[in-house]
Amino acid sequence: MLHLLTFAFGAGLFAMLVWTAIASWLEHEHRAAGRAAGLALVLPLPYVAAGLLPSPYRAPTELALLGATAAALIILFFPFWRRRLEDDTPTTRIDERDIMFSRRQLQPGTERYEAYYRARPENRGPDDEFRALPGLLAKGAACYSPYSFSAANASFETIMQLRPYVDGEPAAETVVSDPAAITRFIERWAVKLGAVSVGVTRLEDYHLYTVVGRGPQYGEPVVLEHEFAVAFTVEMDRGMVSPAPLGATVMESAQQYVAAGVIAVQIAEFIRELGYPARAHIDGNYRVVCPLVARDAGLGEIGRMGLLMTPELGPRVRLGVVTTSLPLVVDRRHPDPSVIDFCTHCHKCAAACPSSAISFDDRKEIDGVRRWQIDSEACFTYWCRVGTDCARCMAVCPYSHPDTLLHSLVRRGVRSFPVFRRVAIWADDFLYGERPPPQELPEWMRLEPR
Repeated sequence: MLHLLTFAFGAGLFAMLVWTAIASWLEHEHRAAGRAAGLALVLPLPYVAAGLLPSPYRAPTELALLGATAAALIILFFPFWRRRLEDDTPTTRIDERDIMFSRRQLQPGTERYEAYYRARPENRGPDDEFRALPGLLAKGAACYSPYSFSAANASFETIMQLRPYVDGEPAAETVVSDPAAITRFIERWAVKLGAVSVGVTRLEDYHLYTVVGRGPQYGEPVVLEHEFAVAFTVEMDRGMVSPAPLGATVMESAQQYVAAGVIAVQIAEFIRELGYPARAHIDGNYRVVCPLVARDAGLGEIGRMGLLMTPELGPRVRLGVVTTSLPLVVDRRHPDPSVIDFCTHCHKCAAACPSSAISFDDRKEIDGVRRWQIDSEACFTYWCRVGTDCARCMAVCPYSHPDTLLHSLVRRGVRSFPVFRRVAIWADDFLYGERPPPQELPEWMRLEPR
């Protein structure tokens, strides 16, 4: 019996590692596949060797081996204590004029330009630095390629065509509906339209920008009297993100902004057809801070790189938001301390960041809340140098692996078991590398002229 149990443990370990190797190969993660295959040949050896020992030594050795294995599994899968997240409700609001996308649009010599830098003289130096570079999707940038840059520009132009439809007058006749039923309808419809996850939250003051920073309403206070917000995610294709910072990633980023924008516009128009005010918040035309809304709607936590970390796809998503006065049922947020704990001990995004914009340090108190904050000037300046929105942090994040059975099991272990979390960080570095190199472009993009 003892011999069979030892053999079963060894065979199970071998099968698990072979499965990992095959799954990694199918994901084109050849380093991970090779290392998992190597472990499959080495780690089961003690279980095999124990069964080959002479009779007097076999049983004690197998017993010791099984005892050590059981102890390791107990430690690995023991829940220990469950940390609680401290209150992470922001105490201040963000002026959209201060974000890099708004500052990028300031034109030297204009009154808006002069007024901004009179109010924020500390931003002039960093901004002059990125303005001296080729810029996003510009010829002369380090990652310039005409097809991918033109494709991304086409997507961004498409988003601009959606802007007139983000808001509008609701129908004169109001359709009275049950809040639970209409919430369920909107959430399931959003998934049918292409969303990965959907949630509803009450719209709070800290969700809103203080002042509009882009478009014809630049400089106007943000006033939004809606009570609810519907937030959703759309997936960014891993094959397009993995070659980051090459042009494939900005193509995918722009395409998913379009996808999120189309879904948001449809949902907002639907709600207005029911007779209720609704506004879609899409790329370049936001009135809300989307990651905060999505977090409070229960879609994830905000990690070290400043992006929303979702349970299914990590940061490999784009967000859409619709705000409305339509009565809805709010999804309760369940704060997930495992994400914060994982990001505290995992520094892969910081190590891989080519602009050193992501801190290796623990969270710090900023505006009354403990959180991480990236160096947005350094990040955006790198974007203007390479011409894309980089996404190296997104590409290397362990949470960004495909939503397959293998990675789903790992994510479940990460969420539930603190020691497993530490082992998963080490294993990800071992299998994929501490600074994984960019993967090759999809085959259909490799003939693109440079």
